[in-house]
Amino acid sequence: MVRLDYSFFDRPTLNVSRELLGKKLIKIEPDGNCLSGIIDEVESYIGSEDLASHARNGLTQRTQVMFGSPGRSYVYFTYGIHWMFNIVTEPKGVPGAILIRSIIPTEGLNTMKSRRGKASTGLTDGPAKLTQALGINKDWNNYNLCDSNSSLYIEDLGTATPQSVSAPRIGLGKTPEPWFSMPWNYKIIKTQGLGSHLSIR
Repeated sequence: MVRLDYSFFDRPTLNVSRELLGKKLIKIEPDGNCLSGIIDEVESYIGSEDLASHARNGLTQRTQVMFGSPGRSYVYFTYGIHWMFNIVTEPKGVPGAILIRSIIPTEGLNTMKSRRGKASTGLTDGPAKLTQALGINKDWNNYNLCDSNSSLYIEDLGTATPQSVSAPRIGLGKTPEPWFSMPWNYKIIKTQGLGSHLSIR
Protein backbone atom coordinates (compact mmCIF):
# COMPACT_ATOMS: atom_id res chain seq x y z
CA MET A 1 0.00 0.00 0.00
CA VAL A 2 1.57 3.27 -1.14
CA ARG A 3 0.38 6.85 -0.68
CA LEU A 4 -0.05 8.65 -3.98
CA ASP A 5 2.49 11.44 -4.25
CA TYR A 6 2.85 14.73 -6.10
CA SER A 7 4.00 13.04 -9.34
CA PHE A 8 0.74 11.10 -9.65
CA PHE A 9 -1.37 14.28 -9.75
CA ASP A 10 1.08 16.39 -11.79
CA ARG A 11 -0.29 14.91 -15.02
CA PRO A 12 -3.18 15.41 -17.47
CA THR A 13 -6.47 15.43 -15.56
CA LEU A 14 -8.19 12.76 -17.65
CA ASN A 15 -5.35 10.30 -17.07
CA VAL A 16 -5.40 10.93 -13.33
CA SER A 17 -9.19 10.62 -13.23
CA ARG A 18 -9.25 7.17 -14.77
CA GLU A 19 -6.37 5.95 -12.61
CA LEU A 20 -7.95 7.22 -9.38
CA LEU A 21 -10.68 4.62 -9.78
CA GLY A 22 -9.97 1.70 -7.49
CA LYS A 23 -7.68 3.74 -5.25
CA LYS A 24 -8.53 4.20 -1.57
CA LEU A 25 -9.45 7.55 -0.03
CA ILE A 26 -8.35 7.60 3.61
CA LYS A 27 -9.02 10.08 6.41
CA ILE A 28 -7.48 9.66 9.87
CA GLU A 29 -9.62 11.19 12.59
CA PRO A 30 -8.08 13.13 15.53
CA ASP A 31 -8.74 10.09 17.74
CA GLY A 32 -6.83 7.84 15.34
CA ASN A 33 -9.96 6.24 13.88
CA CYS A 34 -9.58 5.46 10.17
CA LEU A 35 -12.33 6.26 7.66
CA SER A 36 -11.83 4.97 4.13
CA GLY A 37 -13.46 3.95 0.89
CA ILE A 38 -12.61 2.79 -2.63
CA ILE A 39 -13.05 5.56 -5.19
CA ASP A 40 -15.61 4.38 -7.74
CA GLU A 41 -16.74 7.59 -9.48
CA VAL A 42 -14.95 10.81 -10.38
CA GLU A 43 -15.43 13.84 -12.62
CA SER A 44 -12.85 15.96 -14.47
CA TYR A 45 -12.65 19.76 -14.83
CA ILE A 46 -9.87 21.04 -17.07
CA GLY A 47 -8.58 24.53 -17.71
CA SER A 48 -10.08 28.01 -17.84
CA GLU A 49 -11.72 27.22 -21.18
CA ASP A 50 -13.90 24.53 -19.57
CA LEU A 51 -17.13 26.46 -18.96
CA ALA A 52 -18.29 23.87 -16.41
CA SER A 53 -15.24 24.59 -14.26
CA HIS A 54 -14.92 27.27 -11.58
CA ALA A 55 -11.68 28.20 -13.35
CA ARG A 56 -13.71 29.72 -16.20
CA ASN A 57 -13.67 32.95 -14.20
CA GLY A 58 -9.88 32.92 -14.02
CA LEU A 59 -7.73 33.25 -10.94
CA THR A 60 -9.85 34.38 -7.99
CA GLN A 61 -9.68 33.99 -4.23
CA ARG A 62 -11.94 30.95 -4.56
CA THR A 63 -10.11 29.30 -7.47
CA GLN A 64 -6.52 30.04 -6.53
CA VAL A 65 -6.18 26.50 -5.17
CA MET A 66 -6.99 25.10 -8.63
CA PHE A 67 -4.15 27.16 -10.12
CA GLY A 68 -1.76 25.98 -7.42
CA SER A 69 0.23 22.83 -6.84
CA PRO A 70 -1.25 19.44 -7.82
CA GLY A 71 -2.08 16.95 -5.12
CA ARG A 72 -3.90 19.46 -2.93
CA SER A 73 -7.59 19.50 -2.05
CA TYR A 74 -10.10 21.95 -3.45
CA VAL A 75 -13.15 21.97 -1.18
CA TYR A 76 -16.04 24.30 -1.90
CA PHE A 77 -19.57 24.94 -0.66
CA THR A 78 -22.54 24.60 -3.02
CA TYR A 79 -26.29 25.18 -2.83
CA GLY A 80 -25.73 26.60 0.63
CA ILE A 81 -25.68 23.13 2.20
CA HIS A 82 -23.09 20.80 0.60
CA TRP A 83 -19.32 20.51 0.59
CA MET A 84 -17.60 19.14 -2.53
CA PHE A 85 -14.17 17.47 -2.36
CA ASN A 86 -11.86 17.82 -5.35
CA ILE A 87 -8.19 17.05 -5.98
CA VAL A 88 -6.03 19.50 -7.96
CA THR A 89 -4.23 18.16 -11.02
CA GLU A 90 -2.01 19.41 -13.86
CA PRO A 91 1.20 21.45 -13.45
CA LYS A 92 1.06 24.55 -11.27
CA GLY A 93 -0.66 27.39 -13.14
CA VAL A 94 -2.97 25.06 -15.10
CA PRO A 95 -6.35 24.83 -13.32
CA GLY A 96 -7.36 21.20 -13.35
CA ALA A 97 -9.35 19.35 -10.69
CA ILE A 98 -11.14 16.07 -10.10
CA LEU A 99 -14.37 15.88 -8.14
CA ILE A 100 -14.62 12.71 -6.06
CA ARG A 101 -18.24 11.77 -6.61
CA SER A 102 -18.49 8.42 -4.85
CA ILE A 103 -16.59 5.91 -2.74
CA ILE A 104 -17.36 2.39 -1.61
CA PRO A 105 -16.96 2.57 2.20
CA THR A 106 -14.52 0.10 3.72
CA GLU A 107 -13.53 1.38 7.18
CA GLY A 108 -15.15 3.52 9.86
CA LEU A 109 -18.75 2.79 8.92
CA ASN A 110 -20.09 3.50 12.41
CA THR A 111 -18.68 7.03 12.31
CA MET A 112 -19.97 7.55 8.77
CA LYS A 113 -23.45 6.36 9.72
CA SER A 114 -23.50 8.62 12.75
CA ARG A 115 -22.66 11.64 10.64
CA ARG A 116 -25.02 10.73 7.83
CA GLY A 117 -27.85 9.48 10.02
CA LYS A 118 -28.45 6.82 7.40
CA ALA A 119 -28.09 3.07 6.86
CA SER A 120 -25.03 1.78 5.02
CA THR A 121 -26.97 1.69 1.74
CA GLY A 122 -26.19 4.87 -0.15
CA LEU A 123 -23.83 5.98 2.60
CA THR A 124 -21.19 7.59 0.37
CA ASP A 125 -22.55 7.23 -3.17
CA GLY A 126 -22.63 10.97 -3.91
CA PRO A 127 -20.17 13.87 -3.53
CA ALA A 128 -22.13 15.57 -0.74
CA LYS A 129 -22.78 12.27 1.04
CA LEU A 130 -19.12 11.32 1.18
CA THR A 131 -17.96 14.69 2.51
CA GLN A 132 -20.59 14.53 5.24
CA ALA A 133 -19.66 10.94 6.10
CA LEU A 134 -15.94 11.71 6.20
CA GLY A 135 -16.29 15.08 7.91
CA ILE A 136 -14.68 17.05 5.07
CA ASN A 137 -15.50 20.77 5.12
CA LYS A 138 -13.83 24.15 4.50
CA ASP A 139 -11.10 23.31 7.01
CA TRP A 140 -9.78 20.77 4.49
CA ASN A 141 -9.52 23.19 1.58
CA ASN A 142 -6.00 23.55 0.12
CA TYR A 143 -4.81 20.57 2.16
CA ASN A 144 -1.68 18.75 1.01
CA LEU A 145 -2.77 15.19 0.28
CA CYS A 146 0.78 14.15 -0.62
CA ASP A 147 2.58 14.97 2.60
CA SER A 148 3.83 11.83 4.35
CA ASN A 149 2.14 12.99 7.57
CA SER A 150 -1.17 14.04 6.04
CA SER A 151 -4.39 12.84 7.66
CA LEU A 152 -6.27 12.88 4.34
CA TYR A 153 -4.69 11.04 1.42
CA ILE A 154 -5.10 8.55 -1.40
CA GLU A 155 -3.58 5.09 -1.23
CA ASP A 156 -2.60 2.85 -4.13
CA LEU A 157 -3.74 -0.69 -3.35
CA GLY A 158 -1.47 -2.26 -5.94
CA THR A 159 -4.36 -3.54 -8.04
CA ALA A 160 -5.02 -2.91 -11.72
CA THR A 161 -7.23 0.05 -12.59
CA PRO A 162 -10.76 -1.42 -12.80
CA GLN A 163 -12.91 -1.30 -15.90
CA SER A 164 -14.88 1.94 -16.16
CA VAL A 165 -17.35 3.78 -18.34
CA SER A 166 -17.35 7.48 -19.24
CA ALA A 167 -20.39 9.75 -19.50
CA PRO A 168 -21.27 13.47 -19.46
CA ARG A 169 -20.73 15.23 -16.17
CA ILE A 170 -23.65 15.59 -13.79
CA GLY A 171 -25.59 18.68 -12.68
CA LEU A 172 -24.09 21.24 -15.06
CA GLY A 173 -27.28 23.27 -15.43
CA LYS A 174 -27.10 25.62 -18.41
CA THR A 175 -23.45 25.04 -19.22
CA PRO A 176 -23.09 25.48 -23.01
CA GLU A 177 -21.82 22.88 -25.43
CA PRO A 178 -19.44 21.29 -25.99
CA TRP A 179 -18.70 21.42 -22.27
CA PHE A 180 -22.14 20.20 -21.22
CA SER A 181 -21.66 16.90 -23.04
CA MET A 182 -17.96 16.27 -22.45
CA PRO A 183 -17.71 12.60 -21.32
CA TRP A 184 -15.55 13.44 -18.33
CA ASN A 185 -17.43 11.46 -15.69
CA TYR A 186 -15.76 8.12 -14.99
CA LYS A 187 -17.34 5.30 -13.04
CA ILE A 188 -16.34 1.76 -12.20
CA ILE A 189 -18.62 -0.76 -13.88
CA LYS A 190 -17.05 -3.89 -12.43
CA THR A 191 -15.62 -4.44 -8.97
CA GLN A 192 -13.80 -7.65 -9.84
CA GLY A 193 -10.11 -7.36 -9.08
CA LEU A 194 -10.61 -5.19 -6.01
CA GLY A 195 -10.93 -8.38 -3.98
CA SER A 196 -10.41 -8.15 -0.23
CA HIS A 197 -10.00 -4.38 -0.45
CA LEU A 198 -13.79 -4.15 -0.55
CA SER A 199 -14.19 -5.80 2.83
CA ILE A 200 -16.16 -3.55 5.16
CA ARG A 201 -15.14 -2.84 8.74
